[in-house]
Amino acid sequence: MDTPTTSNLPDYSVSDLAGAIRRTLEGAFGRVRVRGEITELKRYPSGHTYLSLKDQDAKIEAVIWKTAIRNIGTMPENGVEMIATGRISTYADRSKYQLVIERLEYAGAGALLAKIEALRKRLLDEGLFDEARKRPIPRLPLVIGVVTSEKGAVIQDIRTTIARRFPRRILLWPVVVQGQGAAEQIAAAIRGFDAIAPGGRVPRPDVLIVARGGGSLEDLMAFNEEVVLRAVAACTIPLISAVGHETDTTLIDHASDRRAPTPTAAAELAVPARAEMAASLAQTGARLIQAAAGLLNNTRLRLLRAERRLPDVPARMAQSRQRVDDIGSRLPRALVGLLAARRQGLSGLRVPHPREGILARRAAVQGLSLRLSAAWARQRDTKATARALTRLSPAPVLALVRQKRAVLDGLAARLESASYQSVLARGFALVRDADGHAVTAAKRIAAGQALRLTFADGDVRAQADGAPPRRKGAAPEQGSLL
Repeated sequence: MDTPTTSNLPDYSVSDLAGAIRRTLEGAFGRVRVRGEITELKRYPSGHTYLSLKDQDAKIEAVIWKTAIRNIGTMPENGVEMIATGRISTYADRSKYQLVIERLEYAGAGALLAKIEALRKRLLDEGLFDEARKRPIPRLPLVIGVVTSEKGAVIQDIRTTIARRFPRRILLWPVVVQGQGAAEQIAAAIRGFDAIAPGGRVPRPDVLIVARGGGSLEDLMAFNEEVVLRAVAACTIPLISAVGHETDTTLIDHASDRRAPTPTAAAELAVPARAEMAASLAQTGARLIQAAAGLLNNTRLRLLRAERRLPDVPARMAQSRQRVDDIGSRLPRALVGLLAARRQGLSGLRVPHPREGILARRAAVQGLSLRLSAAWARQRDTKATARALTRLSPAPVLALVRQKRAVLDGLAARLESASYQSVLARGFALVRDADGHAVTAAKRIAAGQALRLTFADGDVRAQADGAPPRRKGAAPEQGSLL
Protein backbone atom coordinates (compact mmCIF):
# COMPACT_ATOMS: atom_id res chain seq x y z
CA MET A 1 0.00 0.00 0.00
CA ASP A 2 1.06 3.56 -0.83
CA THR A 3 1.66 5.79 2.13
CA PRO A 4 0.09 9.29 1.94
CA THR A 5 2.45 12.07 0.99
CA THR A 6 2.93 14.54 3.74
CA SER A 7 3.15 18.35 3.04
CA ASN A 8 3.95 21.43 5.06
CA LEU A 9 1.26 23.51 3.22
CA PRO A 10 -1.84 24.24 5.33
CA ASP A 11 -5.24 23.11 4.14
CA TYR A 12 -7.87 25.88 3.49
CA SER A 13 -11.50 25.59 2.86
CA VAL A 14 -12.98 27.73 0.10
CA SER A 15 -14.60 30.04 2.61
CA ASP A 16 -11.37 30.35 4.63
CA LEU A 17 -9.39 31.21 1.51
CA ALA A 18 -11.96 33.76 0.33
CA GLY A 19 -11.96 35.38 3.75
CA ALA A 20 -8.18 35.48 3.86
CA ILE A 21 -8.01 37.13 0.43
CA ARG A 22 -10.61 39.66 1.49
CA ARG A 23 -8.77 40.56 4.66
CA THR A 24 -5.54 40.85 2.75
CA LEU A 25 -6.99 43.25 0.16
CA GLU A 26 -8.78 45.39 2.69
CA GLY A 27 -5.73 45.52 4.96
CA ALA A 28 -3.27 46.27 2.16
CA PHE A 29 -5.23 49.05 0.45
CA GLY A 30 -7.70 50.42 2.99
CA ARG A 31 -9.40 53.52 1.53
CA VAL A 32 -8.37 54.36 -2.05
CA ARG A 33 -9.18 56.96 -4.72
CA VAL A 34 -9.64 55.52 -8.18
CA ARG A 35 -9.92 57.65 -11.33
CA GLY A 36 -11.64 56.31 -14.42
CA GLU A 37 -14.53 56.55 -16.85
CA ILE A 38 -17.87 55.19 -15.63
CA THR A 39 -19.40 52.42 -17.73
CA GLU A 40 -21.98 49.66 -17.35
CA LEU A 41 -24.01 51.73 -14.89
CA LYS A 42 -27.07 49.86 -13.57
CA ARG A 43 -29.51 50.78 -10.81
CA TYR A 44 -31.44 47.89 -9.27
CA PRO A 45 -34.83 47.97 -7.49
CA SER A 46 -33.05 47.07 -4.28
CA GLY A 47 -31.50 50.55 -4.28
CA HIS A 48 -27.93 49.40 -4.97
CA THR A 49 -26.02 50.78 -7.98
CA TYR A 50 -23.48 48.70 -9.90
CA LEU A 51 -20.94 50.14 -12.33
CA SER A 52 -17.39 49.82 -13.67
CA LEU A 53 -14.42 52.19 -13.79
CA LYS A 54 -12.08 51.85 -16.73
CA ASP A 55 -9.13 53.47 -18.41
CA GLN A 56 -7.27 52.57 -21.57
CA ASP A 57 -5.68 49.41 -20.07
CA ALA A 58 -7.94 47.98 -17.34
CA LYS A 59 -11.37 47.91 -15.75
CA ILE A 60 -12.55 47.42 -12.19
CA GLU A 61 -16.08 46.69 -11.06
CA ALA A 62 -17.65 48.81 -8.33
CA VAL A 63 -20.80 49.02 -6.23
CA ILE A 64 -22.64 51.80 -4.36
CA TRP A 65 -24.79 50.48 -1.54
CA LYS A 66 -28.15 52.20 -1.12
CA THR A 67 -27.15 53.35 2.37
CA ALA A 68 -24.33 55.40 0.80
CA ILE A 69 -26.42 57.05 -1.97
CA ARG A 70 -27.34 60.03 0.19
CA ASN A 71 -23.67 60.79 0.92
CA ILE A 72 -22.26 59.99 -2.51
CA GLY A 73 -21.98 63.68 -3.45
CA THR A 74 -22.51 63.36 -7.21
CA MET A 75 -24.63 60.80 -9.00
CA PRO A 76 -22.68 58.76 -11.57
CA GLU A 77 -23.35 58.86 -15.31
CA ASN A 78 -22.04 56.69 -18.11
CA GLY A 79 -19.20 58.19 -20.07
CA VAL A 80 -18.13 60.68 -17.39
CA GLU A 81 -14.63 60.56 -15.95
CA MET A 82 -14.86 60.64 -12.16
CA ILE A 83 -12.81 59.96 -9.05
CA ALA A 84 -14.31 57.30 -6.76
CA THR A 85 -13.34 57.15 -3.07
CA GLY A 86 -13.93 53.85 -1.24
CA ARG A 87 -12.37 50.54 -0.22
CA ILE A 88 -11.36 47.37 -2.03
CA SER A 89 -13.36 44.28 -1.15
CA THR A 90 -14.19 40.91 -2.63
CA TYR A 91 -17.34 39.09 -3.70
CA ALA A 92 -16.69 35.50 -2.64
CA ASP A 93 -19.65 33.99 -4.50
CA ARG A 94 -18.02 34.82 -7.84
CA SER A 95 -14.39 34.99 -6.77
CA LYS A 96 -13.87 38.59 -7.84
CA TYR A 97 -12.86 41.82 -6.25
CA GLN A 98 -14.70 45.16 -6.45
CA LEU A 99 -14.54 48.74 -5.28
CA VAL A 100 -17.15 49.74 -2.69
CA ILE A 101 -17.70 53.44 -3.48
CA GLU A 102 -18.43 55.86 -0.67
CA ARG A 103 -18.03 59.15 -2.54
CA LEU A 104 -17.85 60.36 -6.14
CA GLU A 105 -16.50 63.55 -7.64
CA TYR A 106 -15.72 64.76 -11.10
CA ALA A 107 -12.17 64.29 -12.35
CA GLY A 108 -11.36 67.97 -12.85
CA ALA A 109 -13.17 70.80 -14.62
CA GLY A 110 -12.81 69.14 -18.01
CA ALA A 111 -15.21 66.34 -17.14
CA LEU A 112 -17.77 68.78 -15.72
CA LEU A 113 -17.56 71.02 -18.76
CA ALA A 114 -17.94 68.08 -21.10
CA LYS A 115 -21.07 66.95 -19.26
CA ILE A 116 -22.49 70.48 -19.27
CA GLU A 117 -21.77 70.94 -22.98
CA ALA A 118 -23.41 67.63 -23.89
CA LEU A 119 -26.55 68.56 -21.93
CA ARG A 120 -26.57 72.04 -23.46
CA LYS A 121 -26.49 70.68 -27.01
CA ARG A 122 -29.23 68.17 -26.32
CA LEU A 123 -31.58 70.73 -24.75
CA LEU A 124 -30.72 73.25 -27.46
CA ASP A 125 -31.83 70.76 -30.10
CA GLU A 126 -35.10 70.30 -28.19
CA GLY A 127 -35.74 74.07 -28.33
CA LEU A 128 -35.62 74.75 -24.57
CA PHE A 129 -33.29 77.72 -25.10
CA ASP A 130 -35.21 79.38 -27.98
CA GLU A 131 -35.75 83.12 -27.70
CA ALA A 132 -39.40 82.68 -28.71
CA ARG A 133 -40.07 80.86 -25.42
CA LYS A 134 -38.86 83.74 -23.26
CA ARG A 135 -41.50 85.93 -21.60
CA PRO A 136 -41.20 89.64 -20.79
CA ILE A 137 -40.62 90.73 -17.20
CA PRO A 138 -43.61 92.71 -15.79
CA ARG A 139 -43.04 96.43 -15.35
CA LEU A 140 -44.14 96.62 -11.70
CA PRO A 141 -44.81 93.23 -10.08
CA LEU A 142 -46.84 93.05 -6.88
CA VAL A 143 -45.32 89.80 -5.54
CA ILE A 144 -41.78 88.51 -6.14
CA GLY A 145 -40.90 84.86 -5.55
CA VAL A 146 -37.29 84.01 -4.60
CA VAL A 147 -35.72 80.55 -4.75
CA THR A 148 -32.46 80.52 -2.76
CA SER A 149 -30.93 79.60 0.58
CA GLU A 150 -32.46 81.31 3.59
CA LYS A 151 -29.12 81.55 5.40
CA GLY A 152 -26.89 83.18 2.78
CA ALA A 153 -26.31 86.83 1.95
CA VAL A 154 -28.19 86.47 -1.32
CA ILE A 155 -31.67 86.86 0.14
CA GLN A 156 -30.51 89.84 2.21
CA ASP A 157 -29.13 91.57 -0.89
CA ILE A 158 -32.39 90.99 -2.75
CA ARG A 159 -34.51 92.28 0.13
CA THR A 160 -32.35 95.37 0.59
CA THR A 161 -32.34 96.22 -3.11
CA ILE A 162 -36.11 95.81 -3.52
CA ALA A 163 -36.82 97.85 -0.38
CA ARG A 164 -34.52 100.61 -1.65
CA ARG A 165 -35.85 100.74 -5.21
CA PHE A 166 -39.56 99.96 -4.85
CA PRO A 167 -40.86 97.98 -1.85
CA ARG A 168 -42.74 94.87 -2.95
CA ARG A 169 -43.94 91.70 -1.26
CA ILE A 170 -41.34 88.89 -1.29
CA LEU A 171 -42.07 85.16 -1.00
CA LEU A 172 -39.01 83.02 -0.15
CA TRP A 173 -38.88 79.30 -0.94
CA PRO A 174 -35.75 78.13 0.92
CA VAL A 175 -33.68 75.43 -0.80
CA VAL A 176 -30.23 73.87 -0.66
CA VAL A 177 -28.19 75.47 -3.44
CA GLN A 178 -25.35 72.89 -3.67
CA GLY A 179 -24.63 69.28 -2.90
CA GLN A 180 -26.73 66.15 -3.02
CA GLY A 181 -30.44 66.82 -3.67
CA ALA A 182 -29.99 70.53 -4.38
CA ALA A 183 -31.17 70.26 -7.98
CA GLU A 184 -34.33 68.41 -6.98
CA GLN A 185 -35.18 71.00 -4.31
CA ILE A 186 -34.65 73.90 -6.73
CA ALA A 187 -36.84 72.26 -9.38
CA ALA A 188 -39.54 71.50 -6.78
CA ALA A 189 -39.52 75.14 -5.61
CA ILE A 190 -39.97 76.44 -9.17
CA ARG A 191 -42.81 74.03 -9.82
CA GLY A 192 -44.36 74.90 -6.46
CA PHE A 193 -44.43 78.62 -7.20
CA ASP A 194 -45.90 77.91 -10.65
CA ALA A 195 -48.64 75.74 -9.12
CA ILE A 196 -50.00 78.54 -6.87
CA ALA A 197 -53.46 79.51 -8.12
CA PRO A 198 -54.25 83.21 -8.60
CA GLY A 199 -56.49 84.71 -5.93
CA GLY A 200 -55.70 82.09 -3.29
CA ARG A 201 -54.60 82.46 0.28
CA VAL A 202 -50.97 82.50 -0.82
CA PRO A 203 -50.48 85.15 -3.53
CA ARG A 204 -49.08 83.97 -6.86
CA PRO A 205 -45.77 85.67 -7.72
CA ASP A 206 -45.61 87.91 -10.78
CA VAL A 207 -41.89 87.17 -11.28
CA LEU A 208 -39.42 84.59 -9.92
CA ILE A 209 -35.75 85.03 -8.98
CA VAL A 210 -33.53 81.94 -8.76
CA ALA A 211 -30.34 83.13 -7.07
CA ARG A 212 -27.12 81.85 -5.53
CA GLY A 213 -23.79 83.38 -4.59
CA GLY A 214 -20.47 82.64 -6.25
CA GLY A 215 -18.61 79.34 -6.02
CA SER A 216 -16.61 76.77 -7.91
CA LEU A 217 -17.89 74.88 -10.91
CA GLU A 218 -18.76 71.93 -8.68
CA ASP A 219 -20.69 74.21 -6.32
CA LEU A 220 -22.83 75.56 -9.18
CA MET A 221 -23.55 72.16 -10.72
CA ALA A 222 -27.07 72.05 -9.27
CA PHE A 223 -28.04 74.82 -11.70
CA ASN A 224 -26.71 72.78 -14.63
CA GLU A 225 -28.89 69.76 -13.91
CA GLU A 226 -31.55 68.73 -16.42
CA VAL A 227 -34.33 68.56 -13.82
CA VAL A 228 -33.81 72.26 -12.98
CA LEU A 229 -33.64 73.33 -16.62
CA ARG A 230 -36.86 71.55 -17.53
CA ALA A 231 -38.64 73.06 -14.51
CA VAL A 232 -37.51 76.53 -15.63
CA ALA A 233 -38.66 75.91 -19.23
CA ALA A 234 -42.08 74.68 -18.06
CA CYS A 235 -42.66 77.56 -15.63
CA THR A 236 -45.33 80.04 -16.77
CA ILE A 237 -44.11 82.81 -14.46
CA PRO A 238 -41.35 85.05 -15.88
CA LEU A 239 -38.07 83.93 -14.30
CA ILE A 240 -34.78 85.74 -13.68
CA SER A 241 -31.62 83.70 -13.03
CA ALA A 242 -28.86 85.15 -10.85
CA VAL A 243 -26.38 82.35 -10.16
CA GLY A 244 -22.79 83.09 -9.17
CA HIS A 245 -20.81 86.17 -10.07
CA GLU A 246 -20.83 88.10 -13.32
CA THR A 247 -18.24 85.80 -14.93
CA ASP A 248 -20.07 82.58 -13.94
CA THR A 249 -22.34 81.02 -16.54
CA THR A 250 -24.70 78.11 -15.94
CA LEU A 251 -27.27 76.42 -18.14
CA ILE A 252 -30.14 77.97 -16.16
CA ASP A 253 -29.09 81.31 -17.66
CA HIS A 254 -30.00 79.96 -21.12
CA ALA A 255 -33.37 78.55 -20.02
CA SER A 256 -34.53 81.55 -17.96
CA ASP A 257 -36.33 84.57 -19.39
CA ARG A 258 -33.66 87.03 -18.21
CA ARG A 259 -30.14 86.59 -16.82
CA ALA A 260 -28.75 88.85 -14.12
CA PRO A 261 -25.00 88.90 -13.37
CA THR A 262 -25.60 89.06 -9.60
CA PRO A 263 -28.53 88.67 -7.18
CA THR A 264 -28.53 92.44 -6.65
CA ALA A 265 -28.83 92.98 -10.39
CA ALA A 266 -31.71 90.49 -10.46
CA ALA A 267 -33.60 92.55 -7.88
CA GLU A 268 -32.95 95.67 -9.96
CA LEU A 269 -34.37 93.91 -13.02
CA ALA A 270 -37.44 92.77 -11.09
CA VAL A 271 -38.56 96.21 -9.84
CA PRO A 272 -37.93 99.71 -11.18
CA ALA A 273 -36.50 102.55 -9.14
CA ARG A 274 -39.33 104.53 -7.60
CA ALA A 275 -37.38 107.80 -7.70
CA GLU A 276 -36.64 107.32 -11.39
CA MET A 277 -40.30 106.49 -12.07
CA ALA A 278 -41.42 109.59 -10.13
CA ALA A 279 -39.00 111.77 -12.10
CA SER A 280 -40.14 110.20 -15.36
CA LEU A 281 -43.79 110.73 -14.43
CA ALA A 282 -43.10 114.35 -13.49
CA GLN A 283 -41.32 114.92 -16.78
CA THR A 284 -44.11 113.24 -18.71
CA GLY A 285 -46.72 115.29 -16.81
CA ALA A 286 -44.90 118.52 -17.63
CA ARG A 287 -44.75 117.54 -21.30
CA LEU A 288 -48.45 116.71 -21.28
CA ILE A 289 -49.31 120.06 -19.68
CA GLN A 290 -47.18 121.87 -22.24
CA ALA A 291 -48.75 119.92 -25.10
CA ALA A 292 -52.26 120.61 -23.76
CA ALA A 293 -51.51 124.33 -23.42
CA GLY A 294 -50.19 124.44 -26.98
CA LEU A 295 -53.25 122.61 -28.23
CA LEU A 296 -55.57 125.02 -26.40
CA ASN A 297 -53.72 128.05 -27.80
CA ASN A 298 -53.89 126.70 -31.34
CA THR A 299 -57.59 125.91 -30.94
CA ARG A 300 -58.28 129.38 -29.53
CA LEU A 301 -56.44 130.95 -32.49
CA ARG A 302 -58.45 128.89 -34.98
CA LEU A 303 -61.69 129.91 -33.26
CA LEU A 304 -60.74 133.57 -33.45
CA ARG A 305 -59.99 133.24 -37.15
CA ALA A 306 -63.26 131.42 -37.73
CA GLU A 307 -65.14 134.09 -35.76
CA ARG A 308 -63.89 136.78 -38.14
CA ARG A 309 -65.31 134.87 -41.11
CA LEU A 310 -68.69 134.25 -39.46
CA PRO A 311 -71.61 136.57 -40.46
CA ASP A 312 -73.34 138.97 -38.06
CA VAL A 313 -75.64 136.52 -36.33
CA PRO A 314 -77.85 139.11 -34.48
CA ALA A 315 -78.46 140.99 -37.72
CA ARG A 316 -79.30 137.75 -39.53
CA MET A 317 -81.67 136.85 -36.74
CA ALA A 318 -83.37 140.28 -36.94
CA GLN A 319 -83.84 139.92 -40.72
CA SER A 320 -85.24 136.42 -40.35
CA ARG A 321 -87.62 137.59 -37.62
CA GLN A 322 -88.80 140.46 -39.88
CA ARG A 323 -89.47 138.03 -42.76
CA VAL A 324 -91.42 135.78 -40.42
CA ASP A 325 -93.58 138.72 -39.29
CA ASP A 326 -94.22 139.75 -42.92
CA ILE A 327 -95.17 136.22 -43.92
CA GLY A 328 -97.39 135.94 -40.85
CA SER A 329 -99.29 139.09 -41.82
CA ARG A 330 -99.73 137.94 -45.45
CA LEU A 331 -100.77 134.41 -44.61
CA PRO A 332 -104.48 135.11 -43.71
CA ARG A 333 -105.01 137.07 -46.94
CA ALA A 334 -103.29 134.38 -48.96
CA LEU A 335 -105.57 131.72 -47.49
CA VAL A 336 -108.67 133.73 -48.32
CA GLY A 337 -107.48 134.28 -51.90
CA LEU A 338 -106.59 130.62 -52.32
CA LEU A 339 -110.02 129.51 -51.16
CA ALA A 340 -111.70 131.98 -53.51
CA ALA A 341 -109.62 130.75 -56.48
CA ARG A 342 -110.43 127.14 -55.71
CA ARG A 343 -114.15 127.95 -55.33
CA GLN A 344 -114.17 129.76 -58.69
CA GLY A 345 -112.43 126.84 -60.38
CA LEU A 346 -114.96 124.43 -58.96
CA SER A 347 -117.92 126.54 -60.04
CA GLY A 348 -117.30 125.80 -63.77
CA LEU A 349 -117.34 122.10 -63.20
CA ARG A 350 -120.56 120.15 -63.55
CA VAL A 351 -120.84 117.13 -61.36
CA PRO A 352 -123.39 114.72 -62.83
CA HIS A 353 -126.20 113.54 -60.67
CA PRO A 354 -125.84 109.99 -59.42
CA ARG A 355 -129.08 109.09 -61.18
CA GLU A 356 -127.53 109.91 -64.54
CA GLY A 357 -124.65 107.57 -63.81
CA ILE A 358 -127.05 104.86 -62.72
CA LEU A 359 -129.15 105.26 -65.93
CA ALA A 360 -126.00 105.15 -68.09
CA ARG A 361 -124.79 101.99 -66.38
CA ARG A 362 -128.26 100.47 -66.68
CA ALA A 363 -128.40 101.21 -70.46
CA ALA A 364 -124.95 99.63 -70.87
CA VAL A 365 -126.11 96.55 -69.00
CA GLN A 366 -129.24 96.32 -71.21
CA GLY A 367 -127.15 96.61 -74.36
CA LEU A 368 -124.84 93.84 -73.13
CA SER A 369 -127.91 91.76 -72.26
CA LEU A 370 -129.33 92.19 -75.79
CA ARG A 371 -125.98 91.28 -77.35
CA LEU A 372 -125.78 88.24 -75.11
CA SER A 373 -129.31 87.16 -76.09
CA ALA A 374 -128.51 87.58 -79.81
CA ALA A 375 -125.29 85.62 -79.48
CA TRP A 376 -127.08 82.90 -77.55
CA ALA A 377 -129.79 82.74 -80.25
CA ARG A 378 -127.20 82.48 -83.05
CA GLN A 379 -125.38 79.74 -81.22
CA ARG A 380 -128.66 77.93 -80.60
CA ASP A 381 -129.66 78.22 -84.32
CA THR A 382 -126.23 76.96 -85.37
CA LYS A 383 -126.51 73.94 -83.11
CA ALA A 384 -130.07 73.31 -84.36
CA THR A 385 -128.93 73.47 -87.98
CA ALA A 386 -126.07 71.10 -87.24
CA ARG A 387 -128.48 68.66 -85.61
CA ALA A 388 -130.85 68.97 -88.55
CA LEU A 389 -128.02 68.30 -91.01
CA THR A 390 -127.04 65.21 -89.14
CA ARG A 391 -130.66 63.93 -89.37
CA LEU A 392 -131.06 64.64 -93.13
CA SER A 393 -130.34 62.10 -95.81
CA PRO A 394 -127.48 62.75 -98.32
CA ALA A 395 -129.76 63.82 -101.22
CA PRO A 396 -131.44 66.74 -99.48
CA VAL A 397 -128.08 67.83 -98.14
CA LEU A 398 -126.59 67.95 -101.63
CA ALA A 399 -129.55 69.93 -102.87
CA LEU A 400 -129.13 72.42 -100.02
CA VAL A 401 -125.45 72.77 -100.82
CA ARG A 402 -126.21 73.42 -104.53
CA GLN A 403 -128.77 76.05 -103.54
CA LYS A 404 -126.33 77.84 -101.23
CA ARG A 405 -123.60 77.69 -103.90
CA ALA A 406 -125.92 79.31 -106.44
CA VAL A 407 -126.68 82.11 -103.98
CA LEU A 408 -122.96 82.54 -103.31
CA ASP A 409 -122.18 82.73 -107.05
CA GLY A 410 -124.81 85.44 -107.52
CA LEU A 411 -123.38 87.48 -104.68
CA ALA A 412 -119.87 87.08 -106.13
CA ALA A 413 -121.10 88.35 -109.54
CA ARG A 414 -122.69 91.37 -107.92
CA LEU A 415 -119.51 92.05 -105.97
CA GLU A 416 -117.44 91.73 -109.11
CA SER A 417 -119.68 94.19 -111.00
CA ALA A 418 -119.23 96.74 -108.22
CA SER A 419 -115.41 96.35 -108.18
CA TYR A 420 -113.32 99.04 -109.82
CA GLN A 421 -111.30 96.32 -111.57
CA SER A 422 -114.21 95.72 -113.93
CA VAL A 423 -114.43 99.47 -114.56
CA LEU A 424 -110.71 99.56 -115.45
CA ALA A 425 -111.29 96.65 -117.85
CA ARG A 426 -113.83 98.82 -119.75
CA GLY A 427 -111.15 101.44 -120.51
CA PHE A 428 -111.13 103.65 -117.46
CA ALA A 429 -108.00 104.53 -115.39
CA LEU A 430 -107.42 105.16 -111.63
CA VAL A 431 -105.45 108.37 -110.87
CA ARG A 432 -103.36 108.45 -107.63
CA ASP A 433 -100.79 110.88 -106.25
CA ALA A 434 -97.24 110.02 -105.15
CA ASP A 435 -98.50 108.90 -101.72
CA GLY A 436 -101.00 106.45 -103.27
CA HIS A 437 -104.14 108.46 -102.51
CA ALA A 438 -106.90 108.49 -105.18
CA VAL A 439 -107.36 111.83 -107.00
CA THR A 440 -111.09 112.40 -107.63
CA ALA A 441 -111.06 116.04 -108.93
CA ALA A 442 -108.95 117.92 -111.44
CA LYS A 443 -108.70 120.94 -109.20
CA ARG A 444 -106.73 118.92 -106.69
CA ILE A 445 -103.95 118.39 -109.24
CA ALA A 446 -101.13 120.96 -109.17
CA ALA A 447 -98.88 121.76 -112.11
CA GLY A 448 -95.87 119.45 -112.22
CA GLN A 449 -97.37 117.01 -109.67
CA ALA A 450 -96.26 113.40 -109.99
CA LEU A 451 -99.14 111.04 -110.70
CA ARG A 452 -99.60 107.30 -111.05
CA LEU A 453 -102.22 105.95 -113.54
CA THR A 454 -103.52 102.45 -112.87
CA PHE A 455 -105.00 100.52 -115.88
CA ALA A 456 -106.39 97.05 -115.98
CA ASP A 457 -103.02 95.61 -117.04
CA GLY A 458 -100.65 97.74 -114.88
CA ASP A 459 -99.49 101.16 -113.62
CA VAL A 460 -98.00 104.13 -115.51
CA ARG A 461 -96.25 107.12 -113.90
CA ALA A 462 -97.12 110.61 -115.26
CA GLN A 463 -96.62 114.30 -114.51
CA ALA A 464 -99.35 116.96 -114.75
CA ASP A 465 -98.61 119.90 -117.04
CA GLY A 466 -101.39 122.16 -115.69
CA ALA A 467 -104.94 122.16 -114.49
CA PRO A 468 -107.47 122.53 -117.41
CA PRO A 469 -109.76 125.63 -117.19
CA ARG A 470 -113.36 125.00 -116.39
CA ARG A 471 -115.65 126.04 -119.20
CA LYS A 472 -118.86 128.03 -118.59
CA GLY A 473 -121.90 125.91 -118.72
CA ALA A 474 -119.82 122.78 -118.81
CA ALA A 475 -121.20 119.66 -117.46
CA PRO A 476 -120.39 118.89 -113.86
CA GLU A 477 -117.36 116.74 -113.14
CA GLN A 478 -117.83 113.03 -113.21
CA GLY A 479 -118.02 111.57 -109.74
CA SER A 480 -115.68 108.99 -108.42
CA LEU A 481 -116.24 105.51 -109.57
CA LEU A 482 -115.08 104.28 -106.19
